[in-house]
Amino acid sequence: MEHREFIDRICDDPIITAVKNDAGLEKSFKADSKAVFILYGEVATIPGIVRKIKAHDKIAMVHLDLINGLSSKTAAVDFIRKYTEADGIITTKVPLMQYARKLGLNTVLRYFVLDSIALENIRKQAQPGMVQPDIIEILPGVILPSVIKQIDEISRVPIMAGGLIRTKGEVLSALNGGAVAISTTNEEAWFL
Repeated sequence: MEHREFIDRICDDPIITAVKNDAGLEKSFKADSKAVFILYGEVATIPGIVRKIKAHDKIAMVHLDLINGLSSKTAAVDFIRKYTEADGIITTKVPLMQYARKLGLNTVLRYFVLDSIALENIRKQAQPGMVQPDIIEILPGVILPSVIKQIDEISRVPIMAGGLIRTKGEVLSALNGGAVAISTTNEEAWFL
């Protein structure tokens, strides 16, 4: 899937299902979301999880940092590319994101925005000449809209909010604040 198509599909239905177990995975298929963020599994189960998602015509994004048996080395990206049908990866590690981009995978780079140091890291990554992710995901997603706007001014990459988002008000706050989408494991929020 082309990078532009990936971003467009995320923006078309901005509540992204993030799953942390098989029960959540099954429920995600009933949601309107065009994407599923996989936040669980192990090397042996990821190909099957991805196949199920693709069978429902949804984007499958694997969070490399959370998969048992995958290290934080480029070999993990190679594994996802070669042995699964995943559309891309989610990671907090810039080198893995950069390598995945070189392989043609879609990428979501997660930042935990806890202080001004995190904002400075986003600023450094946004410098000209740096390989950029398709989407930046900021956590916690219930962050103030003013912070989302500040990140939007720093980076030319679309911003997504994730983590701790539970209510319609929190979803709207993130989206009205400038996020193109939100991701959540809260199954009730998937059907807002």
